Amino acid sequence: MDRRQLADFLRSRRERITPADVGLPAGPRRRTPGLRREEVAQLAFISTEYYTRLEQARGPRPSREVLAGLTRALRLSDAERDHLHHLAGAPPGPPPGPSREVRPSILALLQRLPQAAAIVLSATYEVIAWNDLAAALMEDFSALPRRDRNLVRRAFLGSPGRRMYGVSDVEEFSASAVRNLRATAGRYPDDPEITGLIGELLDGSEEFARLWAAHDVCAAPTLCKTFQHPLVGPVSVNCDVLDITDRDQQVVIYTADPGTPSENALRLLSVVGTQRMDVPL
Repeated sequence: MDRRQLADFLRSRRERITPADVGLPAGPRRRTPGLRREEVAQLAFISTEYYTRLEQARGPRPSREVLAGLTRALRLSDAERDHLHHLAGAPPGPPPGPSREVRPSILALLQRLPQAAAIVLSATYEVIAWNDLAAALMEDFSALPRRDRNLVRRAFLGSPGRRMYGVSDVEEFSASAVRNLRATAGRYPDDPEITGLIGELLDGSEEFARLWAAHDVCAAPTLCKTFQHPLVGPVSVNCDVLDITDRDQQVVIYTADPGTPSENALRLLSVVGTQRMDVPL
């Protein structure tokens, strides 16, 4: 355990977070940058005295539970979490659940694809990033609560008229998603969100329960599909998937063949965006 480096690292991470970042009032007499020590301790569910000793390089080796609390309180990235564990002399194990942190380079990539609709999916099929054309083609994900951005939940539990944006391969997608979700559950057996999602799907969908009981884990790739868009009609697209293995994420890119009506439809959607022109004022 490197107490001095651990102390410096904790202090640097604490000073970069503002009270507003974690929902705390700034207060009129805040003299230190970032959070106060007692605020970090409160967020990490440890005593202020214990956290102060860690920052003064006088504390004992923190347990994995304490490190998990500090990771959460200081909003550490995956790389920072691993670094914290190494400084504390407790090499990190596998992450407890799928990462939802999208690399800045991937976010920039989405915006550099103006003629393609692109989204990033977590290992549980949650849409965690998207570009403007994807929002126009599928839905304005920024207007949805997090739980409603999950495509597996939408496929099996959504209302019939809004299950999967009218895609032509909803049955194939559903079967593929179940296979991938079973593999994800095997990689993250202790993640409560995955356990809760699977339980919700088993209780709410006989179709999901049937597919889940098959114990299949190999999914064939989807090469093309057609969206039934309420404004521009059917949009047939190629579907390409790029794996981000270090984050257990996927970039899904939808493109139309050049010179087709679907290419023209995507161009129109890139102009219209998420406006609903079919809804009367």
